[in-house]
Amino acid sequence: MIDLTNQEWKEKTAADSNSVIIDVRTDEEVSEGIIPGAVHYDIFKPQEFMNAMNNMDAEKNYYVYCRAGSRSSQACQVMESLGLKNTYNLAGGFSNWDGATSNLEE
Repeated sequence: MIDLTNQEWKEKTAADSNSVIIDVRTDEEVSEGIIPGAVHYDIFKPQEFMNAMNNMDAEKNYYVYCRAGSRSSQACQVMESLGLKNTYNLAGGFSNWDGATSNLEE
């Protein structure tokens, strides 16, 4: 896992055609907005989260965030234990995000 600043995150995701952005916040938190293109897997729903992570492509690059950076750091560690080695954590999380936001697409 590599921690990225806002600027590093924006640069890496913009240049990475092999990226998957994952929001691990709660449903309530996600209702406040998400980073565009993100998929939502609530880490507080462990079975759903694990099922989703077990089906991820190990060749992809995963950019993970939560509200402040702690849960997403934990998520990256879990993902790495499942063989998903290319994980990036948004330092400071969504609460420090200064980029574009959107609503979760159902």
